This record gives sequence, C-alpha cells and structure tokens, in this order.
Amino acid sequence: MTLYNYTIIITLMILGLYTIINDKNLVKKMIGISIFQASILLFYISLGYVRGSLPPILMSNFYLYSNPISHVLMLTAIVVGIATFSVGLSIAVKIEEKYGTIDQDKCM
Repeated sequence: MTLYNYTIIITLMILGLYTIINDKNLVKKMIGISIFQASILLFYISLGYVRGSLPPILMSNFYLYSNPISHVLMLTAIVVGIATFSVGLSIAVKIEEKYGTIDQDKCM
C-alpha cells in the first residue's frame, strides 16, 4: 500500500468524522457516516491486496495468492452499511414528519 492510498483513506476518515461531529442536519450526518464507512472499507480492502499475486484459485504449482477473506468481509460490510443507511434515512423522515425539521437542535 502506498502513501497515496493512506492519504486518501485518512482524508476520507477526517472528512466523515468532521461531518458527523460538526453538522446538525441529520441527513448530512448520515452521509458523513457513509463517507467514514467508505474509508474503513478502502483501508481493509487495501490491506488484503498483495502486489504481484494471483487470484486465489488452487492449482498444482505454488504461487503467491491474495487472501480473499478481507474482500468478502468488506462486501458483507457494504450490505450492512446500505441497510443501516436506509434505516437511518427512514428515521430522519419520521423525525421530519413529527417535528417539521431535521435539524438536531430544533428537534429536542
């Protein structure tokens, strides 16, 4: 993994965390959570990459293979993240229907 990858991942983490903490709009907070999750997914997927490796298909010869477990786990995390995002947005819609706003300070 190169310094360029680390820079992108850390930038996305900081951007997502800043959006979660600083913004009062509930929809923007959900977007910040998605950005933060994307940075974590990129980090784990890049950890599973091995330079010069082949796909993990068993053959008779010995080659350098990349481990597919991190990629499979991140695929599962993507599905869970999408489900969590949609539930969060539906809660934001219900809050907007009840209070007339999705601003965090005005709902309380």
